[in-house]
Parts: sequence; C-alpha cells; structure tokens
Amino acid sequence: MSRAALGRCYGIIGVILLFCSYTLSAAPSWSLSVKEKDGLPIVTAGGVSALTTSNIYWGKKWRWAGHNSKLLVKEPFHYEITGSNKQLGFDLLGTATKTSKSQMVWDFEFDAKRDRDGVIGGGLVFKFDLERFGRKMGQPEILPDRVGWRWGSGNSPKLEMSFDPPVKALYFERGRKNELRAFFYKGQIRRGKSHYKIKLTVSPDISFTPTTTERFGLADIKKWPKASLDWRRSPVDLSFLNDPEKPAGKHGFLKAVGDKLVFEDGTQVRFWGTNLSAYTLFQTPKSEIKLQAKRLSALGFNLVRLHHHDSPWVNPNIFGDSKKVSDTQLLDKKALENIDLWIKCLKDEGIYSWLDLHVQRAFKSDDQIYGYDEIRKGKQHADLKGYNYVNLSIQQAMKRFNEAYVTHRNRYTGIQYKDDPAIAAVMITNENDITHHFGNALLPDKKVPKHNRLYMDEAKIFARKYGLPENKVWRSWEHGPSKLFLNDLEHRFNEKMIGHLRSLGVKVPIVTTSTWGRNQLSSLPALTDGDIIDVHSYGGVGELEKSPLVVPNMMHWIAAAQVGGKPLTVTEWNVSPFPIPDRHVAPLYMAAMASHQGWDALMLYAYAQGPLKSAGRPSNWQAYNDPALIATLPAAALLYRKQHVKEAVTTYLISPNKAAIFYKSLSPETSVAIRTAAEKGKLLIRLPKVKELPWLNTDQSLSASAIVVDDPGRALLNHQDTSVASDTGELSRNWADGMYTINTPRTQGLLGWLGGRDLGLKDIQAKLITRNASIVVQSLDEKPIAESGRILVSAAAPSVPSLKNKLPFYTEPVEGMLKIRALKGMLLSIKSIAGEKNVPVEYRDGFYSIDLGLVMRGRSQAMLTVREAAQ
Repeated sequence: MSRAALGRCYGIIGVILLFCSYTLSAAPSWSLSVKEKDGLPIVTAGGVSALTTSNIYWGKKWRWAGHNSKLLVKEPFHYEITGSNKQLGFDLLGTATKTSKSQMVWDFEFDAKRDRDGVIGGGLVFKFDLERFGRKMGQPEILPDRVGWRWGSGNSPKLEMSFDPPVKALYFERGRKNELRAFFYKGQIRRGKSHYKIKLTVSPDISFTPTTTERFGLADIKKWPKASLDWRRSPVDLSFLNDPEKPAGKHGFLKAVGDKLVFEDGTQVRFWGTNLSAYTLFQTPKSEIKLQAKRLSALGFNLVRLHHHDSPWVNPNIFGDSKKVSDTQLLDKKALENIDLWIKCLKDEGIYSWLDLHVQRAFKSDDQIYGYDEIRKGKQHADLKGYNYVNLSIQQAMKRFNEAYVTHRNRYTGIQYKDDPAIAAVMITNENDITHHFGNALLPDKKVPKHNRLYMDEAKIFARKYGLPENKVWRSWEHGPSKLFLNDLEHRFNEKMIGHLRSLGVKVPIVTTSTWGRNQLSSLPALTDGDIIDVHSYGGVGELEKSPLVVPNMMHWIAAAQVGGKPLTVTEWNVSPFPIPDRHVAPLYMAAMASHQGWDALMLYAYAQGPLKSAGRPSNWQAYNDPALIATLPAAALLYRKQHVKEAVTTYLISPNKAAIFYKSLSPETSVAIRTAAEKGKLLIRLPKVKELPWLNTDQSLSASAIVVDDPGRALLNHQDTSVASDTGELSRNWADGMYTINTPRTQGLLGWLGGRDLGLKDIQAKLITRNASIVVQSLDEKPIAESGRILVSAAAPSVPSLKNKLPFYTEPVEGMLKIRALKGMLLSIKSIAGEKNVPVEYRDGFYSIDLGLVMRGRSQAMLTVREAAQ
C-alpha cells in the first residue's frame, strides 16, 4: 500500500512509517552483576535481564522450602553471602569475587544440621530470556557429567558456568531451554559440611557492573547528616500557586474537553497531586487535618486522591469497625465526617479532591452476594474484583454504595459530594480490569462454578453474535477473540455504572478503572468508556538508565495509554522498593515528561498512608517525611503547573490494526516504536474500528501533521544511540550515563549520575562530588532565570532511614560547586528546622558561585532560596 493510500485509510495526512519487526532494535551493552538480595549472578543487556538466578529448594513431596540469603559488600566486587534454610535444616556461608576481567567465582559452604531422607532437594535455577535473546544467543547447553552449562553462539556474547564438584542434578525444566536447574542436594541431605566452587566465565563483550550499593558508594552512611523533617511545615512555600483557586471549585465543575481538562468557565487546568490513603483518612486528628492541607498547598499540590477508604485491612474504614460490622451496606457516620473534613480543608487551600468509589471492598456474609461462598475461598470476606463483571448482585451492591457516597452531604460544606465542584473526578473501581488481570478469576479451573457459568454463557452469546470460535472467546489468558469479548464485557459493566452515576447527578469526569500492572494495549478500548484514561505506573532503581531501544521504563507505560482525544491522568506513580537511592530524581523526571507529553494530572502514591499525628515511620507510601522526595516534589510542582517545559511539537501516532492490538501482545514491552517515540515527541494511540465493538469511539480529532507509526517494531532512534533529546530541545536523557537534563528559560535541572562531571546548561554550571544527585534551579516570578528576582534552588541525594522503618533519615550531602547566572545584588538564604538565614555567596562575571557542601551539610531539607537583597 502506498503512503498516500495509507494516509487516506487513517484519515490523516502525515508521515507514515511502515515496518514489520518485533526483534531487538539495537546491539545492547551486556553486563554481569550480582543480585543485591542474595549475591547470585544476573546478566543484563540494555537494561533488561537476559539471565537471572534464584535459589530453589523443596522438601518431601515437593513441599516448598524457602531459602533466605543476604549479601554484604566487603569491597568492590567482593561479597559475603550468608543464608539459611529452616525447612531443610542447613546454613550457607559463601563468597562471590571477581577474579579477573572475565570471571566471577562463588565459593559456597553448606552446613547441614542433621540427616534427612526423601527430600526433593534443590539449589539454583537459571532463567534465560530466549524470547528476546534466543535468536542472537542460541539456546543454552548442558555440559557433560553435570559439570556446568554454556550459552552463546557465533558472534554473540558468551557465558560458561562450571561446578566443582559436579552438582547432584542438572536439567532443563520439562524440556524448556529457558529454565535450567542445578541441585546441590538431591533425594537426601547428610549431616555436615559440603563445598561447591562455581565459576562464571564471560566473553570480553560482557562487562562487570557493581551492585546498586557499590554504585551509590560504600561510604559509612552514619557519617551523613541525620535529621527528621518538620512534618507540619514545608521547606518551601508554593501556596501562591493555589491562591487564584481558593476555594477549590470557584471555576465550576471540571470537564473533559477533547484531550484537556477544563473547568466550566473555560479555565484549563493541570493537576499536580498525591494520594491520602487508608489510616491517614480516618486516624489523623482533626486538629492536624487543617495543618496538613496547608502543608500540601505549600508543597505545590492542587489535587488529592482519597484512597483505600473501603479496604478491609484498614480499621476503621468507611464501614466502621471492620471487626464488628457484619456487612458493608452502611457507611459509617464518623468515617464520613473525617473525609468531609479532609475535603473541606483541602478545598479551603485551593486543592481539589478525587474520589475512588471502590478500591478493595470486601463483602461479608450478610451482604447477600450471589456465589459468596465460592469467591471468599475460605476467608472471612470476599473480594469483588473480576466477579463484578458477571455478578448482578455485586453490581447492585456497588451502585448502592455509590449512591450513598456521592449523595452524602458534607457536614462542613453543606454540599453533597456530587454537587461540590471541588470534587474533580470519580473512579468506579481501582485496578480492576477484566481484559488483562482478572479475567482469569472466572475460568473453569478456578473453582467458582456459579461465576464460571455466568462467564461462559456471556462468552457463548458474544461468539455466536459475531461468528467467533466459541472455544477461543472464553480463553482470557490468550490474545485473540477473547480480548474482543473481554472488552465488550467490561464495557457493558461500565455502561451500567456510568449511567447510574449520571442519573444520580454526578457532573464531573468519571473514570472506569486504570491501565496498570503492564496492561497490553488490548485493555484500552473498554477504558475509553470513561471521560479520562487513567494510568498507574511504578518504576525501580535506574529508570534513567533503561535504554528505550531495549526495554521500557515507567514513562513508556504511561505514554502507551494516551488515547487520542482523551485526557490522561496518572492516579498512582512511584518507584520501589523503598528506599531506592535515586528516588529523588522521580518527581522532576515525571513532571518534565508529563509536560512534554501533555498529560493532564499526576498523583504520587502516596503522601501518607498512616495517621498524620507524628513524624511517622519511613515507607514507600509516606512521602511526607521523606527528605529525598520532599526535596524535589515542590520543584516538580512548579515546573509542571507553571508550564516551564513546552509540550512536544511533533506527534507520533501508533495506529495498530485489529490484528495487532487484539490478536498480539502489543505493549511498551514488545514495541520499540512506543518506547522511542515517547522519548522524542508526543505519543498518541489510535484505536481501530472493529465490528465486534460497535460502541468504541475512534473518531478522535487528531493533528493532520501527526506521524503515523504503523509498525510497532520499528525504532525511531538509531541503533547506536545512547541518548535522545526531545523535539523541543529542552529535555535530554543519556541512558549510558544515567543522566537527565531539563534546560528551559525558567527551569534548569541536572538529574542522575552527576558526580565528577563538568556540567552546564544555559544559566547554570555544576561540578559535583556527590555521585548521584538532583540539582535544579528555577525562576519563581515568571521571568527567565537570568532575569529573575526570585530563584529557587533545590538539591537532593540518596537518603535512608537510620533503621529499617524508623526515623530519622541519614541523607547524603550534595557536595560540589554550583554556578548560577542571575541578577547582581541578591542574597542566598537557606531553610532548615532551625529557621531561615542568609549565607554569603560570591558573585563574579555574572554568576553566583555556591559551595553546596558548605551550605547543605547537616541540614535535612535540601532547599535553597535566592532572593533580591532589597527584599
């Protein structure tokens, strides 16, 4: 088909890229490291795991025997490993050492406490990613006499592992070449010690990579400054951003207009938000709620999602004392009063609220739910996820809750939730799609015969209506006709719930559920029933270092949900597991990418999950007391809400046909086009028209200049690239160096592995000693940095709790020199728990020179403010 013909086919005049490959797009760099958890080898290529290793042990009759190991870094590339297996009664003491440029050696000593017979045994399991790397590497091979294995062929990287003495068993699991098991024990365990030496030899094109601990430094963290944040005050006051919005709702109800969020009076809005969750909602003292609303405003937030209000592990929750109530049909007055006060206090500060209608509600026996016994699975209560799509009694229970919740009259405002324009949006059900996650709950082998019968009947009706094979339509785990059926089943549920909410008088945008947990693009059609497409995306360590040519990072999963003509919100984003050392980069990276992509609302999960009545405990879900996040969250809010980063000028349109989206696994995981397009310009998804989904609206108004990318397997970067700049030239990511830059007139920032480099942007220059850090300079008065009279400087580095989950934090000082081009005659002031004071600063040749180590050391808040002397 010609380019012109394809342009007519899609109704778009533009550039069209046609390719047809799903293979890796680049020759990724290969590296060998050991896992932080257990010291076992892991081989990565371009940021994705090619080989992983785990412990695997069983007792009698294949009873799982958990094995715990710990890693201690003694010095670079020299590790101590300790472990124990309580079920099988042995301890492990070992080392792992890099012995040459091409070899790592593990010495293991097992010490069994007594004899055991009839055990299955175990040892190590090696998993090879043959789907990605099998074509290049070939299949792994077992060496004779159980002495080892090798992987690699031709010109590919090569690995060879040897065991001395030979292991007791060495075999591929069920003939699958992607999983290899090596047993140190088999059939029996004899009391006493046994030794194994394991050597892994690699070819020169595989480098050795230090662990995360080594990369971020082996310094004694107890020498870092130690402090707890002032949990009632913000280190910087950005509440002026909300002053024009007080009280929230003054512009009328929020609406989705095309792909934007707009108030009734025509004011367009961007939301920088967070979550208040669980115990925070119900156990925060009333006297603290007002203070925390003010702090949230000072930190720059203008939207808060109220979450986990109904979850059974939260006590009390929206139904009262979960240990005493026998059903979930009535809402507790005291619980509602707490939510009322949160909404009122947030509203007074110009902050909007987002209401979830269902998060994790657990039905009880007196709820009179059809098929209750089979879905509670022996527990005291039953989760509704998945079952709600076929069970009418669950749908009726959800409608009753929705009516009680949205028609509740706020004690403090006198307004029903449905009539309060300070409520920005509502979500029907949290993380509860049937198209990817919960369709399997209804299958014949799940021992839910009543629900399976309902499901199978629906599948047969759909198959017969559209002439689809009945034996395929119900197979929810497969791509193919099942994805068409599941979208339609989800749509019919959405239609009922949305219709009911609108009949109650809900005026604000309604979201059905979210794309989350690696949903494929085949989950998007049903989500378009809502006024907004919502996404959840969680990253890990080193998000900046993931090559888009090889593997997705957390931003690509968000970008892949931006359906043309629909606003996009992110009700949950974060990085884990806590405390990831480079989490300080996440807020600014998120804000910059969201601005460039034109995303409409972002909500960190979470500001708090525990009761806000003290400094609390460190947690992945408690940003309010985390120095690493509080240092950069306000800077990100300022960047995003004041539009310091331009939206992309180029739009890339992924426009898959019916076969590509429903009959194949299409996602950022499988599509290099999605990943690379999102790095360069704005990424949109256009869904195809399909007869089986006549309700699907595909008539989005899209730019005539959009570049249509018809093949998901085509990279929009060169194979040799190690960095990319946005089409506006304001953003740049170098995954080889693990560094991200923001270079705009009003925000200039450096994120990631900055230490030891001479770095410069338009108005700032930096040379840091601290290895991994974030440093950002921003104008606070709408003028470019060089002309501004008020400049905010934010800096952050790794921060860890002094104990596993207790305060205070140890925070690495950001050390080095920072130069800022700015107006002459300004003062540098810093804030800390002790207060605010001015610090002398040198001014020469138009630049202020700031010794960050001198200024920041010993201070818990990494915030600096430069202001005019006259002020």
